Amino acid sequence: MLEDRRLAVLRAIVEDYVATHEPVGSKALVERHSLGVSPATIRNDMAALEEEGYIAQPHTSAGRVPTDLGYRLFVDRLSGVKPLSAPERRAIVQFLDGAVDLDDVMVRTVRLLAQMTRQVALVQYPSLSRSSVRHLEIIAVSSTRVLIVLIADTGRVEQRMVDIASPVSESTVADVRARLLTAVTGQPFGAVPEILQGFSDAFDPGARPMVSAITATLLEAVTERVDERVVIGGTAHLARYGEAFTLAIQPVLEALEEQVVLLRLLGEASVAPGITVRIGHENPVERLESTSVVTTSYGRGEQSVASLGVVGPTHMDYPGTMGAVHAVAQYVSKILEGQ
Repeated sequence: MLEDRRLAVLRAIVEDYVATHEPVGSKALVERHSLGVSPATIRNDMAALEEEGYIAQPHTSAGRVPTDLGYRLFVDRLSGVKPLSAPERRAIVQFLDGAVDLDDVMVRTVRLLAQMTRQVALVQYPSLSRSSVRHLEIIAVSSTRVLIVLIADTGRVEQRMVDIASPVSESTVADVRARLLTAVTGQPFGAVPEILQGFSDAFDPGARPMVSAITATLLEAVTERVDERVVIGGTAHLARYGEAFTLAIQPVLEALEEQVVLLRLLGEASVAPGITVRIGHENPVERLESTSVVTTSYGRGEQSVASLGVVGPTHMDYPGTMGAVHAVAQYVSKILEGQ
C-alpha cells in the first residue's frame, strides 16, 4: 500500500503527463502542484515509485512517465466519476433528442462520444437476445407472401418476408396475427421458441403450412445473431496521439476494423456493473496493448441491452473520459426507456 504522499505524487505525474505528453520531472511537480514537501522528498518519492513499477524513465536524465500499473492505481483510487457540467449535459440532450429512430440514435451517440472525449468511440446496437417483443405485425403482401415486422422494446426492428406454398385469405392472416400478438407481446426473445412450439396445431389443417412458415421465420428473427453490430467513430483522433503508438498505430487501426474485436472489447461491459477501464496489457486484444479502453453498459431500467465506450492512448484523461462515457450511457438508456 502506497502512503498518501506518494499517491499524491503519482497523481500529479499522471495529470501532468496527460496534459503535456512530456515526461514529468521533480522541478515541474514542485512548480505546478502544492505537495507540501521539499524537492528532495519528491525526488525520493519518485525513485520509490519507479522502483515499485508505477512510473518509468523513458530516457536518461529525463523526467518520469506513468506505467500501465501506475495508471491502474490512479484509476482505482479515483474518488468517483467526474460529473459533467450543465452545458455539457444540455449538449447531450439537445444532440440525442433529435434522433428519429434507433439507427439515428446509434449514429448520433457514436459521434457525440467521439467529440466529447476526442477518442475513438464504440457503440453496440441493443442486443436482441436481451430484448422483449413490443409489437408484431403480419402484413399480406400478396395471396402467397406476407411480411413480418418484429419490433423489440429497445427499438430494434426486424423485417422478414415469408413465401406461402398456397394462397391464403386476408382473414386467415389477420387471425394468425391476432393469436401471435397475444402469445408473444411482452415476452423476452429467449422465451419465444418455447411459446411457439406446437403453435400451428391450434389452427385448421389448411392454415397450418402458412402458420408453420410464419413461426419458423419468426424463430429465425429472435434467435439469429443479427444483433452483433458495433458502430465506430472518431478513428481520426488517433492521429493526434501518433507518438503514443510508436510502431503500434497500424495494429490498432487494423484491430478497430474488425467487428469481432470490437464486440470482444464491449462484451465484458454488458454484464459488468459500472464502468470498466482496461489499461494497456490488460486489454484482451494483443494489438490494443498500447491503448486504454473505457466501457459501460446501457439498457432499460435494470436490464442491460448493450455497451458503449471509447478507445484511446493510455495517457488519456481518465476522469473526463469516464464521466463522458457514463453520462452518454445514462442518456441513451433514458431514450430506450421512453420508447
